[in-house]
Amino acid sequence: MTDRFSGMTKTPQMPAARMLADANARLSVKLEAPASAPLDVVLTELDEKGAVIDILRLLGVALPARERVWWSCLAARDYIGEAPDNNTPALAASEEWVFRPTPENREKAEATIEVAEPDDETINCAMGVLYAEGTLGTGDLATMPAPPGAAEILAFAMNIVAMDNHEEDFDAYVQLLIDRGVDIARGGNGKLDRKEDGLETEE
Repeated sequence: MTDRFSGMTKTPQMPAARMLADANARLSVKLEAPASAPLDVVLTELDEKGAVIDILRLLGVALPARERVWWSCLAARDYIGEAPDNNTPALAASEEWVFRPTPENREKAEATIEVAEPDDETINCAMGVLYAEGTLGTGDLATMPAPPGAAEILAFAMNIVAMDNHEEDFDAYVQLLIDRGVDIARGGNGKLDRKEDGLETEE
């Protein structure tokens, strides 16, 4: 087995099948690995089978909430462009929550969803923030559980949208999305195409 998916210390230490079940998610490829197989084993098998969509789906499930939103924000930036000139309200608010995951910043992200343009796909990031704590939102909605896997599917969807905007270098770009998710799961900042410091964690 290769070490492409080793060292993902930020992901839960449980079988990949359990992660998928908890997020109400399924893979399209039939696995040979047992139900007890850890994340790296399942990802390696999917990689060997060329099941890149399933890898992205599983990464979206495995990443913790804050890291998952950051992964989706990076995908959005790939086709929206760099801040601040290319900001959308949803994307800027989502990034602000990543670096300061406070209730106030969660509310800011929530507010951008209602005013977003109809074709603004970056609301996937803001909705990922909204559901990050497993509830439907803030205030009265904070007591209502979000649908299982809602935040996870939004991060996956944001990466799929980004893929659709990279048809000219599709294969290489998909591999970047995967390696980016793995890097974030190892504690990196995911910016594999740029030399920058790692994403700092705010407790």
